[in-house]
Amino acid sequence: MRRLSDDLAALEIRHTGAGGAVTVIVDGSARLLDIQLSVDISRLSPAEFGRAVIDTAAAAAHRALARRGALIGEFNEQVNS
Repeated sequence: MRRLSDDLAALEIRHTGAGGAVTVIVDGSARLLDIQLSVDISRLSPAEFGRAVIDTAAAAAHRALARRGALIGEFNEQVNS
């Protein structure tokens, strides 16, 4: 149980989207930790910028929750075997 807790606490997902213009980092609960923008962001219109941030954050959150679910699934398999 302790290892699962430590693994979940340490979980960080970094996802880059919009051709490298936006990087979002989330924790294992899909909470936003950081947004990093490259110089490529200057080529996007305001609407493209907004969409790029939202899409990249959504992808990062999805990956984080999938990884969290996998860790919990692995733990449950170990406990039940």
